[in-house]
Amino acid sequence: MKPYFLTLCLVASLPAAGALAADSAADYPWQVPLVLQGKGPWYRLQVPMAVQLAAAHADLRDLRVFNQEGEALPYALSDAVEQRNSAPRDASVRLFPLYGATADPGAQANLRIQRSTSGTLVEVLPDAAPAAAGEQRRGWLLDAGTADFPFERLLLDWNSPSEGFQHFRIEASDDLRNWQPWGDGQLARLSFNGERMDVSEVALPGRKARYLRLSWPANEPAVELTSARLQGHSERTEAAPLVWSPPFAGQLDADGAYRWELPLALPLERVKVALDPAQSPLMVPVALSGRAEVKDANGQAGNWWPLARGVLYSLPIDGRQARQDELALNGAAVRQLRLVTDARGTGLGAGVPDISVAMRARELVFLVRGSVPYRLALGNGAAHAASLPLSVLIPAYSAETAAALGQAQLQEALAPANVPSRAAPLGRDWKRVGLWVVLLAGVLLLAGMALSLVRGKA
Repeated sequence: MKPYFLTLCLVASLPAAGALAADSAADYPWQVPLVLQGKGPWYRLQVPMAVQLAAAHADLRDLRVFNQEGEALPYALSDAVEQRNSAPRDASVRLFPLYGATADPGAQANLRIQRSTSGTLVEVLPDAAPAAAGEQRRGWLLDAGTADFPFERLLLDWNSPSEGFQHFRIEASDDLRNWQPWGDGQLARLSFNGERMDVSEVALPGRKARYLRLSWPANEPAVELTSARLQGHSERTEAAPLVWSPPFAGQLDADGAYRWELPLALPLERVKVALDPAQSPLMVPVALSGRAEVKDANGQAGNWWPLARGVLYSLPIDGRQARQDELALNGAAVRQLRLVTDARGTGLGAGVPDISVAMRARELVFLVRGSVPYRLALGNGAAHAASLPLSVLIPAYSAETAAALGQAQLQEALAPANVPSRAAPLGRDWKRVGLWVVLLAGVLLLAGMALSLVRGKA
């Protein structure tokens, strides 16, 4: 009976351990209410740089969202990624009939190709002579001009003395000599009992070309085309958004290098140096280095490693002021920055310029429940990561789901007076101590159970 009693005690202790490990809003010294827009229950927030700088940890493990009841809400935290946008495109094309006495529309009397040492000239003659006696319209040549998107559909306006189906072969070329098959097309115009069906759209394979050739079968004249349009989509990739910090003041070292220190090590993508307009014209080659910590584990100054080289300038060029004040970095975590100028340049002036830093934006997605207001909280140096994978937070997550998420914003701007201390609490963490006591007690109970079973068998 005794082993069962010990097991019951151990099981009863587990909820207590979980309660000790649960988040409490009171443990987070800085909180700000959120304003929600759109349809929930999931909302997204692009984490402002001010919040990033106020966090106790660079990876935002101390970030939480609480409801009015003080319950920590489930959330996912991820880096922003490149955005691929698709925009519909539409272009009209020029039409040129192709005549011939046979089914081969290759003999194109209204096309002229000239070759020279400087290249090849392809000329389409819209005012070609009328078709000779006995010749029929065998097809059409479509000039897409400067359309630079993949062709997905061809829309045709056409006339025919009779109803029925029109079948033709589609070919594509960039030089009017080498043709690639693009499949077959079909038009249809039918009417019966007062109803009418008109099919004037042809599917294309989603590729680019300068010219399209539509060829009708042997002994079938091509219909009259009055206009044609090409439709498709163009893909555009937008770089992942960056968030910028406010300016940081620096200092001048004894060796003439400029040095700046950030509140914590951040994965930087860009650095902007505030160039003094009074120093224009200005041109100075620079070398930027950094280090993740001011001092290493042994209390020694950390080593600097190179981050970027470039030329900063503010120069009048062609009647305008050309300016280059940014350096691109590789996303390495940096807390201190050091800039060395080349003495062969003009220098940056007598003072120490401010800098602003940028990092890839982070996105917070959270699931709301309970009462408003919902509050963003951070600043607990003893907090552990609690972020979920986005696919777990939102089952069957997709791009369409992401587009439908509601938006969240900070109701108040972050003020310097609201920024908490980044140091972990100096006093004893009684919650953690209690958790360890409960866990050790559980281990002792298990050991007692094992010993009791051994004695019973003996």
